[in-house]
Amino acid sequence: MMLPPALCSHCQEQRHCELRSKNLMLVDLRVNFVVCQLFALLAAVWFRTYLHSSKTSCFIRHVVATLLGLYLALFCFGWYALHFLVQSGISYCIMIIIGVENMHKYCFVFALGYLTVCQITRVYIFDYGQYSADFSGPMMIITQKITSLAYEIHDGMFRKDEELTASQRGLAVRRMPSLLEYLSYNCNFMGILAGPLCSYKDYITFIEGRSYHMTRSGENGKEEIQNERAEPSPNVAVIQKLLVCGLSLLFHLTISNTLPVEYNIDENFQATASWPTKVIYLYVSLLAARPKYYFAWTLADAINNAAGFGFRGYDENGTARWDLISNLRIQQIEMSTSFKMFLDNWNIQTALWLKRVCYERASLSPTIQTFVLSAIWHGVYPGYYLTFLTGVVMTLAARAMRNNFRHYFIKPPQLKLLYDVITWIVTQIAISYTVVPFVLLSVKPSFMFYSSWYYGLHIAGILVLLLLPVKKTQRGKNTQENVQLARSKKFDERENSLGQNSFSTTNNVCNQNQEIASRHSSLKQ
Repeated sequence: MMLPPALCSHCQEQRHCELRSKNLMLVDLRVNFVVCQLFALLAAVWFRTYLHSSKTSCFIRHVVATLLGLYLALFCFGWYALHFLVQSGISYCIMIIIGVENMHKYCFVFALGYLTVCQITRVYIFDYGQYSADFSGPMMIITQKITSLAYEIHDGMFRKDEELTASQRGLAVRRMPSLLEYLSYNCNFMGILAGPLCSYKDYITFIEGRSYHMTRSGENGKEEIQNERAEPSPNVAVIQKLLVCGLSLLFHLTISNTLPVEYNIDENFQATASWPTKVIYLYVSLLAARPKYYFAWTLADAINNAAGFGFRGYDENGTARWDLISNLRIQQIEMSTSFKMFLDNWNIQTALWLKRVCYERASLSPTIQTFVLSAIWHGVYPGYYLTFLTGVVMTLAARAMRNNFRHYFIKPPQLKLLYDVITWIVTQIAISYTVVPFVLLSVKPSFMFYSSWYYGLHIAGILVLLLLPVKKTQRGKNTQENVQLARSKKFDERENSLGQNSFSTTNNVCNQNQEIASRHSSLKQ
């Protein structure tokens, strides 16, 4: 039955009004997010200047960092911010009640389950498709922190050292954190809105003022005593990262909106465009979609650096490195010549989290399990699952191709250059092809895109896996991560001396650590 034209017109107008109101709400959320992050940047400078570890106790630093974080969350997300406290509080109770033997499993299931329930209600009950600047974003980071810390405590207080990999040994936590330390780690103002994830030991080291005094491993594997140098300033690193933020934001505002990913499935474009045009537009549209992530993650990194967090020792030239918790390397991303290189430099801390809690510990099909966990963690949109399932095929196929052919193209340099150019083109197309459903979100438009490409890269990836031998790779042997996460045995023994089952107050722990820090120059580590 046809509706009267006037009524149809009224319905259309009503739908347009609803769409406009949703867009305005989305703009408000994004503005709130940016305003809160800029406030966090100023607060970070104030925190480093007036609440430096040399001027106040770490108890005060914990309290202020937590309260500022909760205030920003409340300002940005309203009462939805209570979910952050509920998720963290229940997880802490699970840790205390269950005990170190099994708490990592229960915390993992609860934290990921609570996140998933929140994502389901937000997406399918409240507002499908409006996935930017929502309250489940910070919950994703908190979920990473909850599960990471649970595994780190399990490794440090239950498992034997000889059972751990080098990175697990370096990250192992030897005592149960207090409630204040736990909330500070999960909800501090530097990372509550956009992360990035950091290890618990690195965060506590920063709060207690030991970041510049600890013995760290250099690139050559030799230990370097940092307390012989003056405390480095993060100002140069912060300014450089803010410049990257400005350029990324400018690119996003001026170019990204003119190259929508959705145009890849436009019927007229599919019908009239040539294949080279389709390939070029696919790459360019996905390239234009990345600067918003560059902006958000680089700004989050700059905020942590401005507070004095993120120092990772000195390079061979004596330059201070402020990339301990950096989440991306833009140059390596855009010049990636393999699927693995792209993934290793994109959302770095999430990749490390997936490796630590899943890939290294999975007994069966670790790559598949890791991609499935990544899809669940990202949310409940079908496009996420299509992207990560496609990613499994692409990753395994790329690994097989690299293992079987790369060694033929190492020399001479001209042949290596040709190989790099070809693999760069293939990698960028494969990445763009894989992540289109991640942007489109829904099933129908995602399958429209893949069908317009005749599932070509899916078929090619499966043929590669069927025809080429696949070498098994060793897990837990990432040299770069082991160098970054290595800690001396004396530090573990010193921390262990505080008591493996100690539930002492934060003040007492901090006082002990500050005494140790003051005596550190006389200790040979």
